[in-house]
Amino acid sequence: MDIFDKIKKNFGPLGQYGGDAFGYYMFPELEGELGSHMKFRGEEMLVWSLNSYLGLANHPDVRKADADAAKEWGLAYPMGARMMSGQTKYHVQLEEELASFVKKESAYLLNFGYQGMVSIIDALIDRNDVVVYDSESHACIIDGLRMHLGKRFVYPHNNIENCEKQLQRATRLAEKTGGGILLITEGVFGMAGDLGNLKALAELKKKYNFRMLVDDAHGFGTMGETGYGTGEHYGVQDDIDVYFSTFAKAMAGIGAFVAADAEIIDYLRYNMRSQIFAKSLPMPIVIGSLKRLDMLRNEPEHKEKLWKIVNALQGGLRDLGFSLGVTESCVTPVFLNGTVEEATQITHDLRSNYKIFTSIVIYPVVPKGTILIRIIPTAAHSMEDVEYTLKAFKEVREKLEAGKYDKTQVAKF
Repeated sequence: MDIFDKIKKNFGPLGQYGGDAFGYYMFPELEGELGSHMKFRGEEMLVWSLNSYLGLANHPDVRKADADAAKEWGLAYPMGARMMSGQTKYHVQLEEELASFVKKESAYLLNFGYQGMVSIIDALIDRNDVVVYDSESHACIIDGLRMHLGKRFVYPHNNIENCEKQLQRATRLAEKTGGGILLITEGVFGMAGDLGNLKALAELKKKYNFRMLVDDAHGFGTMGETGYGTGEHYGVQDDIDVYFSTFAKAMAGIGAFVAADAEIIDYLRYNMRSQIFAKSLPMPIVIGSLKRLDMLRNEPEHKEKLWKIVNALQGGLRDLGFSLGVTESCVTPVFLNGTVEEATQITHDLRSNYKIFTSIVIYPVVPKGTILIRIIPTAAHSMEDVEYTLKAFKEVREKLEAGKYDKTQVAKF
């Protein structure tokens, strides 16, 4: 069979909706200044779909730092990979400041979060090593594990009892292969907003010999007293052997980092193929990230405002009887019962009539018959935004329960 013929017959679980969804439900174009209010198809929207948790994406100080760095350095500087010709004192400074902030000996900058995680896993383990991981791990973790030539065991999401069973299996196998064990989980699970049970996993380290890698993309900057993540929230940062996060959420930028003991970071620096063979992060991104990190550390008002909005929104939704699942983070999932077609009707109603832009998640990401409206509160939102959204969601649910949304037709736009 011709490869292209095969593709044309099966566009995948999401691609099958591409003809009806492109430009509206998928790949929508938001315009205007980044923030809580933007334009979609020429109309102003209240936007709950941007991961700029601390509201830094369009902060004037951040914009100035980015612009000044771009003017001084351009986007090409430095040229080449870090190892060859792309190293600068600012890259090193950012790594040192990140390591200090997350209470680790050393850190290493990564060009992208997704690419970085795949490469971390590839570098850390070989065919003799065994991996134990949470079933709801992010796609970057799953794709990294697909490259792993050894054995891996998955445990049901946050099921510590089953995780221990998988660790027992992994221990027996590692004794035969002579390898080690790597446990992978997340600090904050980005779809449902619940936390990885890092405290219980840390306790298991007293019984089993394994290392723990934590993806804290949604926890960095939002969780813990000072904001350095879910490990701080639980008081177990020392038990996290390899800490990973991106700049794409609280830092509202591009790039990522991994932090660990200095010896481990040195190893990764010389063995992560995605960094060895990729151009160094451009200087405006590095300088801009230094500014963002400085604000994250020294201006707690951004995190305080974020959680004021989060608590008001989540509290209001729960008071109205909405199910938010088990979220303990800023991620605010609203679960409804309905068909894929009803999900499109709800989306269209919210955007066209209420001027609210949110992300709606359907099967296969969530079970059939479930609609997940994923709301991302930020420090840029206002209490008026919250009050308006609560009113709108109450009315939308009433319409859904009254059968006013079409169960059989995708809403046209």
